[in-house]
Amino acid sequence: MAIRVVRLGTPRAPGEGVRLGTVRRPPRGVPKRDFARRDFYDVWLPELAPSAPTVSWALADPWTDARWRRYERIYVKEMATPAARHLIDLLAVLSKTTNFSVGCYCEDASRCHRSLLARLLEEAGATMTGAPEA
Repeated sequence: MAIRVVRLGTPRAPGEGVRLGTVRRPPRGVPKRDFARRDFYDVWLPELAPSAPTVSWALADPWTDARWRRYERIYVKEMATPAARHLIDLLAVLSKTTNFSVGCYCEDASRCHRSLLARLLEEAGATMTGAPEA
């Protein structure tokens, strides 16, 4: 059993399990009833997404290595709150007994919070499968 880190909206892997959308906003222009059918997510979990101000800041300018390091510090600090830590710990424990995935819409996983979330889950003891998908 394990957690897979995915790009939302991409085809599901065999045995992937429930897909959790760790994004600030639902997909634009997609009716709620179609979120799962179109491989976005089954359950929305915005508590593990960057805050709205952080998302706005991140989308304002192109990524540089310095901006990415700042974004990483901000996101990791946001995920250190008790509520986020409880969710991360819960997902880590669940990864021992069931397959599921977490994801975001970003095209480049290396410049997306899902790569940081994968690291936080791993540090919490989660069983992970593969690298975050692009």
